[in-house]
Amino acid sequence: MAKLGPPYTYEVADGVEAQDGRPSIGKTFKSIYAKEGVPALKNIETCWDMFSVSAKRNPDRNMLGVRKIMADGKAGEYVWQTYKQVLDKVTKLGSAMRHVGVNPKDRAGIYGANTPEWFMSMEACNSQSVLCVPLYDTLGAEAVEYIIGHAEVSIVFVQDLKIPLMIQSLGKAKEFIKTFVSFGEIPEDQRAQIEAHGLAAYSWNQFLDLGEKNVCEFCPPKGEDICTIMYTSGTTGEPKGVLIKHESIVDLNTATEHFLNKLGEKLDENDIFFSFLPLAHIMDRCLEEYFVYIGASIGFWRGDVKLLTEDIAALKPTFFAGVPRVFDRIYTGLNAKIVAAGGIKKLLFDFGYKMKLKNIKNGKPQEKAAPLFDLLVFNKVKVGLGGGVRLILSGAAPLASHVEEFLRTTMCAPCIQGYGLTETCAGSFISLPNIISMQGTVGPPMPNIEARLESVPEMNYEALPKDPNTPARGEVCIRGKTVFAGYHKRPDLTEEALTSDGWFHTGDIGEWQKDGALKIIDRKKNIFKLSQGEYVAVENLENVYGLCHPVESIWVYGNSFESSLVAVVVPKRDVLEHWAAANGIQGSFEEICNNSEAKQFILKELGTTAKSSKLKGFEVIRGVHLEPEPFDVERDLLTPTYKKKRPQLLKHYEAVIAELYKGCRQ
Repeated sequence: MAKLGPPYTYEVADGVEAQDGRPSIGKTFKSIYAKEGVPALKNIETCWDMFSVSAKRNPDRNMLGVRKIMADGKAGEYVWQTYKQVLDKVTKLGSAMRHVGVNPKDRAGIYGANTPEWFMSMEACNSQSVLCVPLYDTLGAEAVEYIIGHAEVSIVFVQDLKIPLMIQSLGKAKEFIKTFVSFGEIPEDQRAQIEAHGLAAYSWNQFLDLGEKNVCEFCPPKGEDICTIMYTSGTTGEPKGVLIKHESIVDLNTATEHFLNKLGEKLDENDIFFSFLPLAHIMDRCLEEYFVYIGASIGFWRGDVKLLTEDIAALKPTFFAGVPRVFDRIYTGLNAKIVAAGGIKKLLFDFGYKMKLKNIKNGKPQEKAAPLFDLLVFNKVKVGLGGGVRLILSGAAPLASHVEEFLRTTMCAPCIQGYGLTETCAGSFISLPNIISMQGTVGPPMPNIEARLESVPEMNYEALPKDPNTPARGEVCIRGKTVFAGYHKRPDLTEEALTSDGWFHTGDIGEWQKDGALKIIDRKKNIFKLSQGEYVAVENLENVYGLCHPVESIWVYGNSFESSLVAVVVPKRDVLEHWAAANGIQGSFEEICNNSEAKQFILKELGTTAKSSKLKGFEVIRGVHLEPEPFDVERDLLTPTYKKKRPQLLKHYEAVIAELYKGCRQ
């Protein structure tokens, strides 16, 4: 990394005191890496340019790969399509779309898990200026039907496994959809059902043949054109269609290129990206666009989380992007292996870990903090991500501090944490590797945006504090080309979120650190009042209680009719089972979770965390339910990006909450 000390931001505008009923606004900052400007990507204005220019530059390089399934059903090595082969198929798909009546500015839905067909369908949209409407593969029929109708989708590309659910969604949606294309074959009974709704149905090869016989010239978009309508997964209410321009995605990747160059972590055509985070989410979409731009290779997972590590081992990616839930599993799994190894191996690991962490905290870069232990111990840990990873990125939600520390210490690769929203093309802030003070933060702004905080008086967050020793806190606001164009068909919500001078209000509460990094500490909407009148910022509390050793995940609840807080805790299985064995409590994990002594143990641990974190009395949890099954997307308790769906959690645990409060009142 270039020799540069804190702060890693510089001030571009003064703050504004509260006036006319409006809260005060903090100072505006930019990344120190933006001071000398950010060079534009040569000959690149749109997502189509990023792919087509790269395909001409790298025709014979591996682009999209999947594991070959052998005769015995086992997966073999990755099999690749080159940039030239992919461009050829994209050209045919785009021609077929035009032939069946899909015109520029029309909308195409893509429904399924990450596959080469998903990516090629997206690029086919780009080739003809068609707006891509991604559909999370975890969405149910009702949500799919809503999005198709709201976006007025005229053609859908559907993964084979999702055909039955898509057929269920064709009720009101058939008013808009005219063409149905499968990623593979369409069984005759399903074809009959699709055609009964008045749609033309094509298998993948049939649609490619149609395009080959009816060639249509490209109709490339312009930078200011809308590229995609990306629907937020939505923690409350109906999904919102976020309108994202081509130039916004290009601007993010321009900043990414500049940022990596400044760090000395430049990626190139020899790199390999592992595609398993949903392409329907802006984070993975933008990352894959960037890897295509540099001419790198993208290998896809098989869609089964149980086979994830097998796919990683076969692909050996050089860049690994994940979300906290994935890294939590990696952390838990690796720790279990270390404990199971025991003896001299565990002693060696523990000694090496403490030594390396100490050196990192003293300012040494991770690759120089303990090279001998990297060779003897930590390279074996790195194999958990395939062995070839040289850069790790976590995004979509806050990464637990202890997990981030573990990754920074053991993975023999820079580990960075990012922050952004669908509305800002995902990458708005990013931490710097080897800057230990940034642990637990999302780092300074990316070089292409401006950032500031706005006071939230009702939550006691002040963006212009009078005391110079008090950090500025407030709602995070972002301005730049990556900010979205608005919400589809919702001018009211657009006006609420976007100011006339281009500032987007994220709804997240941030705190500026002395080194210029930003720490996300709360969520503006996740606030409620208890019966005694005290306001509770629940997301901040969950972050605090999430550090409690026996806690895997936690949902904290309270309302204005009650004076205390209660919680549903998913305990760490190994910790709770170890405690149960030490205390003579027998039974299955589910039975232990129902044990009153186990609940008291967790409640006591939560109380200890509350005390050490200096929480106020009303912020202490008074009742707890232990849930053996993790919160999941399948039960509609989490969004596809693993954010908690609070109304759904309340509905699911309504009876449990009632019992907890009954116990609190006794």
